[in-house]
Amino acid sequence: MKLTFHYIRIYWTGIVLVMALKLLSAFSELMLPYILEHLIDNVVPQGNVTAICLWGVAMILSAVATWQLNLHANQMSVDNAHKVAYDLRRDLFHKTIYLSGSQFDTFGLPSLTSRMTSDSYNVQNFVRTLQTLCVRAPIILLGGILVTLTMDLVLSSILCCLVPILMVVVIGISRKGIPLYNDVQRRLDDVVRAMRENITGIRVVKALSKTEYEKRRFRNYNQAMTRSDMRTSALMAFPGPFMQLCLNVGLTLVVFVGATRVNSGAMKPGVILAFLTYFNMILQSIMAINRMFMMVSKATASADRIGQVLDAPEDLKVLPEAEVPGDSSAFISFSHVNFSYHAHQGTAEDFSGGAPELCLKDISFQLNRGQSLGIIGPTGCGKTTIVNLLMRFYDPDSGSVCIDGRDVRTYPKEELRRKFGVVFQNDVVFQDTLSHNISFGRDFSQAQLRSAIVDAMAAEFIDRLDDGLEYMAQIKGANLSGGQKQRIFISRALAGSPDILILDDASSALDYKTDSLLRKAIGEHHKDSATILIAQRVSSVMSMTNILVMDNGQCIGYGNHETLLKTCPAYRAIYETQMGSLC
Repeated sequence: MKLTFHYIRIYWTGIVLVMALKLLSAFSELMLPYILEHLIDNVVPQGNVTAICLWGVAMILSAVATWQLNLHANQMSVDNAHKVAYDLRRDLFHKTIYLSGSQFDTFGLPSLTSRMTSDSYNVQNFVRTLQTLCVRAPIILLGGILVTLTMDLVLSSILCCLVPILMVVVIGISRKGIPLYNDVQRRLDDVVRAMRENITGIRVVKALSKTEYEKRRFRNYNQAMTRSDMRTSALMAFPGPFMQLCLNVGLTLVVFVGATRVNSGAMKPGVILAFLTYFNMILQSIMAINRMFMMVSKATASADRIGQVLDAPEDLKVLPEAEVPGDSSAFISFSHVNFSYHAHQGTAEDFSGGAPELCLKDISFQLNRGQSLGIIGPTGCGKTTIVNLLMRFYDPDSGSVCIDGRDVRTYPKEELRRKFGVVFQNDVVFQDTLSHNISFGRDFSQAQLRSAIVDAMAAEFIDRLDDGLEYMAQIKGANLSGGQKQRIFISRALAGSPDILILDDASSALDYKTDSLLRKAIGEHHKDSATILIAQRVSSVMSMTNILVMDNGQCIGYGNHETLLKTCPAYRAIYETQMGSLC
């Protein structure tokens, strides 16, 4: 909860004001039974109508004051809670955006989503509840007990016996609730992940007739979360009925003992009525404290999950150039690079208990400005991992990656990323105009945008649209074909005239003619860029300056097309398989 109070301190003046209003409303509410007791036992027997009316007006004023104070306090508490939640979500989103690749892999997208939504909402409810109940409920509890002690010690003893029992139950149950709520949120992560996977891959699910299979898989996650939630709810629901039982037993004892004492002349009738009211107020305040402890348990679990993200140490720190030697022999240089994703995710042991299997093994190559590098190989051989290291989404386990004579670890992230124009294997179209999808917040002129879409072969279909670049793309480009989306991605990458152009399987949805024209346009209009092209088709890489052939994380061939046909059996086999009909 330290995290939550850090954000609360920012709005402490408004929160203190809410608590002050709640304090006044609690005192005003405590006055009502006391006035009622005085009116019945002291004023009414005198028969003074004026005095009776004045005390009646006093009760009305006290009730109105309580209502108005609570109304304004509740409104302000909601406003303060929203401000705290806004700041929390803002910082959580900011931190999430800057997580390293390994940190993002560790938390996972579904978990980050639920922390941003349900967990932040739990904290917001806690902040609102904290302001309204943490003052009123204790004041009503303690104030009510003190007032009843001045009225009748015998009846007060009933309260003094019940309250400690109730408080022990509330605190004990609440302490057990925190780990249970943690488990509920973890189960919710599983549900969110399953739902997201099915929504994203709905076409695959339907195409393979796996609807019933996915329904069963989702039901398992949903049932696990439901069972966890039911266990938690059952435990946390126990104090409510138990308190109600104590309330009813206590009220029965108060009525019985009070009636006996009134009958014997030991106390006045008004005391019983006031005492019953105070008794109800005190028990209700204990129930409010129980709700507050339940909210604290849930918010503590949620705040801990949010804190894990916000407190995640800064990863991929920028290193001084003096500590990390560069390589000025080429514009881009990989030197004996080894890398494993598992080592960065904290699951470093394989089944034999040894070191994790490397995704990249002793990778070395160089690329100058104006040159191009094609990377080809089977799925999972490490092609995209090379790009991840070049853009410093991860750091290599050993070896070095250098750009323009400097190790990438010495570049500030924004300076490094400005050098790239990139199309990822699973890129995304945002729900926005095509113009904004291509510029993506960068200040490009219309001439620059036009040049980019022409080079990317996107002008062909954009010019046929009624709105042109102002055409509104739907979520994930649902109203665009696969080839159209890829050309939008390539336009986005080319728009900034990058120093390094990376195309990761960017032309898989393009026909051979469009692919050929695209490579020709890039070669003519982006001569100064170093181009890295990851592809499955030999026809896409055979014109590259050099080609890197990958298999199982290793370089098994390096050179131009003609050289590899002579020296690399794997490359020759791919060529003959794909191009045999054309030879």
